[in-house]
Amino acid sequence: MIYISRQEHFNAAHKLHNPNWSEERNREVFGPCANVNWHGHNYDLIVTVKGQPDPETGFVIDLKQLSTLILTHVIDQVDHKNLNLDVPFMQGQLASTENLVVAFWKILQPEIERISSARLHCLKLYETPRNFVEYYGE
Repeated sequence: MIYISRQEHFNAAHKLHNPNWSEERNREVFGPCANVNWHGHNYDLIVTVKGQPDPETGFVIDLKQLSTLILTHVIDQVDHKNLNLDVPFMQGQLASTENLVVAFWKILQPEIERISSARLHCLKLYETPRNFVEYYGE
């Protein structure tokens, strides 16, 4: 099995806020991430797919096609946006990195299967250089 990854970047604002809690409770749990005036991150998304190389191209997946797919279906939807207000697939959810990566998986998995025999293996989403999540679709 061969694993191949593509990294893309985007910038977005969000606020961690549970509407069922008081402002005090939100500040207690989420700290500065509950700032009423939002805050932003420079995110990095790493998409890893797995499969066997095509005998005619030697590719598990055409990385140009994968990049275009990621840009069109994910990055263009979130880049320079407010995740809480501007992104339809995040409506009604807490805009945590964990929820965001699951939403990305739901978008990317069928699109990758549409263009390739490769399968989505892992998404790694960096919120900061020190904070990131990994998701394997489980």
